[in-house]
Amino acid sequence: MNRYPGFDKNVIRCVELSDEELTRLTSYYTLQRFKKNEYLLREGQVCDFEAYVLVGCFRIYYEDENLREHILYFAVEDWWVLDIGSFISGTPSRLNIQALEDSEVLRIDRPQKERLYREMPQLEQLFRIMNQKALAALQMRMISMLSKKAGQRLEDFTEKYPTLSQRIAQHHIASYLGISHEFLSKVRKNILRKKK
Repeated sequence: MNRYPGFDKNVIRCVELSDEELTRLTSYYTLQRFKKNEYLLREGQVCDFEAYVLVGCFRIYYEDENLREHILYFAVEDWWVLDIGSFISGTPSRLNIQALEDSEVLRIDRPQKERLYREMPQLEQLFRIMNQKALAALQMRMISMLSKKAGQRLEDFTEKYPTLSQRIAQHHIASYLGISHEFLSKVRKNILRKKK
């Protein structure tokens, strides 16, 4: 059985497990590889899984009625990714989860997760903490979008994802920030001018 040090560290930050328990936990997950632009989830599919990003980057986005894309967040190494609304309700997703570069995830489907809970009940703590952190991050993102100017949001983005701007297209960053690609260029120029 393969073990993944990053995954192990992520888990033991939330719950204490023995080496044997970590091996058993990992056995419930499936390694999946994605080429750049492939989808982990498409709008209309039911999200019946949770995934941990080992390598790479995904964008989680939706399209509005005018087919404009709106990026909710990026999932990079050591992040969990899913459409939690679809996962909980069993309804079709409104979100798309797309690899922005060649990526690898560890995936657990709902039936395996339920079996895992029965076998290792202490793991409910792991997923509870994971969901609490996701909710807190979502709240901070909403506050940022509602109360901060584009320049502040760009600075927050750079702090949260320090190396991501070198890895992904600028129009994806603009979409995440809720601004146009052209306005992103202006914001960057203003920030550089202020630093001089």
